[in-house]
Amino acid sequence: MTDSMNTFTSFVIKETRHILRDPRTVMILFGMPLVMMLLFGFAISTDIRDVRTVAVMPDADAVAQRTLARIDASEMFTVTGRAATPAEAERMIRSGRADMAVVFARRTGKRTATGGPAVQIMADATDPNTAVRQAAYAAAAMAGGEGGAAQAEVRMLYNPRMLSSYNFVPGIMGLLLMLICAMMTSVSIAREKERGTMEVLLVSPVRPVTVIVAKAVPYFVLAVAILCCILLLARFALGVPMQGGVAGIVGVSLIYIVLALALGLLISTVAETQLVAMLASAVLLLLPSLLLSGMIYPVESMPRVLQWVSCVIPARWYIEAMRKLMVMGVGIGNVLTEVAILSAMAAALLVLALKKFRNRL
Repeated sequence: MTDSMNTFTSFVIKETRHILRDPRTVMILFGMPLVMMLLFGFAISTDIRDVRTVAVMPDADAVAQRTLARIDASEMFTVTGRAATPAEAERMIRSGRADMAVVFARRTGKRTATGGPAVQIMADATDPNTAVRQAAYAAAAMAGGEGGAAQAEVRMLYNPRMLSSYNFVPGIMGLLLMLICAMMTSVSIAREKERGTMEVLLVSPVRPVTVIVAKAVPYFVLAVAILCCILLLARFALGVPMQGGVAGIVGVSLIYIVLALALGLLISTVAETQLVAMLASAVLLLLPSLLLSGMIYPVESMPRVLQWVSCVIPARWYIEAMRKLMVMGVGIGNVLTEVAILSAMAAALLVLALKKFRNRL
């Protein structure tokens, strides 16, 4: 037993040294999370800023003036002028001189329950998502403060400032951990095959499964280290909360890391070269995880067929769990469905990968 453990440890140390000797691997493992987190957190942002707003105020009474002042005071809107009629405001939007219009009813028009004038928001819906967000921000700005003219109160739960980083960070965590664990594991084993050293390892006295697992262990440790870096970046650089507790976040992430490693082992059973392994990982992991996991587009908005397809994408369940744990602040008991699905996927992929290796050997 001791000899087997010493041999297993030796293989783990060998693979760790091999990783650290390759600067490209180290750069990918630690550079990619940093760059992608900063890109999605800061550069690729759906936050609304400096929306050029034009006002239509047939009767500029005090309440309408206060409402417009609150909109202008928001960092999201800049009141650039006024229009005499809604048609003129629409022409300004069409010509690109404005992004949104706020139209107040005449003094003799219908009044709200609070005594303020009825308000209509006109937005450019050629980009529907942006238009909806602009209208929601404007309604929230009008609802704030006393003497407001808005007809309904708007409450944004869990993300009152509607920061895009709250949405992107859990998604990029799922994407990065999947790519790093699966791609690096499959490429590592494919490299041994390509160089002809895998046969040398397999004819050694150690069982083949032990060799394969030993090669995956360093990537598991590195993935945990990268997870810690990602969580620190998310919390202190991007301001994403950890409402549900670090223990639950880390626990679910460890299951997901094991799942990704098992998927990498499975890919390596069919990949004979590093190029094939990288292409297979990109086709099978990158695009589906990016497009069908709910990271960018809501799963509920997809066609029914793609919703069913997304059920087999591990990143979908991990991202859902992370959003609940990090942003909504629920306990681990509220993500048991996601945990059960991820655990079942991890067990099934691990059994299938090891069985495939035995068959190949």
